[in-house]
Amino acid sequence: MEITFLGTGAALPTKERNTQAIALNLEPYSNSIWLFDVGEGTQHQILHHSIKLGKINHIFISHMHGDHIFGLPGLLTSRSFQGGEDKPLTIIGPRGIKNYVEMTLRASLSKLNYPVTFIEIDDQLHYHHEGFTVSAYALNHGVPSFGYRIEAPTTPGKIDVRALKAIGMEPGPQYQEVKDNETFTFNDQVYDSKQFKGEDKIGPKIAIFGDTMPCDNEYILANDVDIIVHEATYIDGDLSLAESHHHTHISQVLRLLENSNAKQALLNHISNRYNLSDIDVIYAELQEQYPHLKFKFVRDFDAFEV
Repeated sequence: MEITFLGTGAALPTKERNTQAIALNLEPYSNSIWLFDVGEGTQHQILHHSIKLGKINHIFISHMHGDHIFGLPGLLTSRSFQGGEDKPLTIIGPRGIKNYVEMTLRASLSKLNYPVTFIEIDDQLHYHHEGFTVSAYALNHGVPSFGYRIEAPTTPGKIDVRALKAIGMEPGPQYQEVKDNETFTFNDQVYDSKQFKGEDKIGPKIAIFGDTMPCDNEYILANDVDIIVHEATYIDGDLSLAESHHHTHISQVLRLLENSNAKQALLNHISNRYNLSDIDVIYAELQEQYPHLKFKFVRDFDAFEV
């Protein structure tokens, strides 16, 4: 899988950063793309990328602040003309997202040529699609805000052809029986399939957070994941400014990374008070303070293999 940052700024777009949007390419598990938040201008960012709107079949919204949803109506209408015709789309987010989309489309006399399913979250969500599991838990941002934990499917272990040939089974349709079942019968003898397959490969896990102050649910979402995507609105100074705006200070984000047993953190939602050179200086300082942690401040169009 690959995660691409289409917008990494906080609240306001700048010349260096667009507002929030993240694309998760599900290949090789699925030929589809999921979006997480759709800030203003997201469809313009996509024009500079190879992403096709018709491949987007899920959109997850963290919360209803404008820098996370103002690009949604435009993207939905463009999808009708850019490969989305008759391709279902599911939009998942806080209660109110359905009314926002339908009201905006109605007021602008816009119509979509594909079906949209809305799933609104009140407290938490556990959603399954094509082997993926998505869990959503409430955060602490002063308005309903959610973080999403995405767990990719487990890939069955590969068939050990040499071991099967050793018992006389040549490659053929019966290999599928070995692959799909706990036991199989060959020459009137029952075998344990595990002895003829490699270990199952557990799929990667990602936690993508909406805006939030530190809270207990963050640890449920981040536990043992491969990647945390977390806001880093305030990356210097004391905690008071972050707390007054219901955001997380960089020291609190890195504490979450350290204590959740997550492998690395990709930090976005950067305040417009910081330019790129400011961030480079602060990043170097933080690396000295936290040499044992793997983290990065991301920029628009940065992409990472998961």
